[in-house]
Amino acid sequence: MTVSDTVTVDAPPAVVFAILADPRQHSRIDGSGSVGSVIAAPDRITRTGQTFTVRMRLFGVPYVIRNRVVEFEPDRRIAWRHFTANRWRYELSPTADGGTTVTESFDTSRADGVTDAVVRWAGFPERNRQGITATLERLKKAAEADARI
Repeated sequence: MTVSDTVTVDAPPAVVFAILADPRQHSRIDGSGSVGSVIAAPDRITRTGQTFTVRMRLFGVPYVIRNRVVEFEPDRRIAWRHFTANRWRYELSPTADGGTTVTESFDTSRADGVTDAVVRWAGFPERNRQGITATLERLKKAAEADARI
């Protein structure tokens, strides 16, 4: 199962990707209210296999999660996962007018049956759909502001 949404940003792919490839900026764009501060991360993600550790909050409960980058194509695609096989993915496409179409998705297609059942039972598909929509709006504002600098 994949939950996704798309937004068009008035900023080039390199500006959008710079935000996504910097884990310290994820709380800036998070629309779910769950992403906190980074504990450990490279200054910028540059390849698959890199990891970053983040303070999170879910249902009011704080926790720490370590993410591993599993897809990476500069200015085009980045995805990460944590201890489950579920992936958070951003795909970028340039527009004819110099902007970027961004699709964010939560992909559970690689999850085992137990993980998938828990994700569905806990209502994550709908919860993540709302978070994705809000995150994309925040990403749009952040990238457009960065493009003006």
